[in-house]
Amino acid sequence: MPTIPREQSHPSGNEPHRARRMAESFGVDAERYDRARPRYPDALVERIVAAGPGPDVLDVGCGTGIAARQFQAAGCRVLGVEPDARMAGFARRTGVEVEVATFEAWESAGRAFDVVVAGQAWHWVDPVAGAVKAAQVLRPGGRLAVFAHAFELPPVVAEAFAAVYRRVAPDSPLNVRPAGDGRPPERALTLYQAMFATFADGIREAGGFGEPERWRFDWEQAYTRDEWLDLAPTTGALTQLPPDKLAEVLGGVGAAIDAIGGGFTMPYATLAITAARIGAA
Repeated sequence: MPTIPREQSHPSGNEPHRARRMAESFGVDAERYDRARPRYPDALVERIVAAGPGPDVLDVGCGTGIAARQFQAAGCRVLGVEPDARMAGFARRTGVEVEVATFEAWESAGRAFDVVVAGQAWHWVDPVAGAVKAAQVLRPGGRLAVFAHAFELPPVVAEAFAAVYRRVAPDSPLNVRPAGDGRPPERALTLYQAMFATFADGIREAGGFGEPERWRFDWEQAYTRDEWLDLAPTTGALTQLPPDKLAEVLGGVGAAIDAIGGGFTMPYATLAITAARIGAA
């Protein structure tokens, strides 16, 4: 789940790939990350596989291998590229082949792929250099597909999170103002759509691809208090907090969830930008 800094509220300032400390902070608890993070809709995986010319998939920023394992289950051969050795090590233990590198610096050694995917990761890649690299390693007719989950917490939970986060990390550059603060409820989705517009612009600028397509998959997931508090520390806003401040944030959020009955149902929109490789390899 991308965490969008304030300066990214406009696509022209969208350069989270330069925030390497945060980009490589998620491996602090790789086991929790893999356990708590939501999977991707089966319909998304099936559509990507059907749109590619073959089974060879390169998973950029594969993390612990969540998406990679889903593509393996769909019959694909998957190679992951992941800059965090802790995340890569976990993915390997689950049966995913992974090479440790940022995508921009990764060496393909002449290998070619039918599909390049990035789940919850393309915002950590330079949008133009990443698309150029994808075009270089895709076979003609191959497909680049980048995707992520957009979601809105219930207003009372989002407000509790924002209040306690501002208290424990007042100097954080992260934009954590919640739904329910006077902004439209689609605010998070609007920010994600702007980020995905930047991805599409990067694909166009890179060349070698047809016009990017936008896909969207809507779904829901129910969370108990404990399930959400297990997931929350894997998000970019919290991966770098010291234990005492993290505990304070989770305490405030947990109390808010208790106040609404001990759980909630989260509406998700999984967004994707995808484009086909055209021309010679």
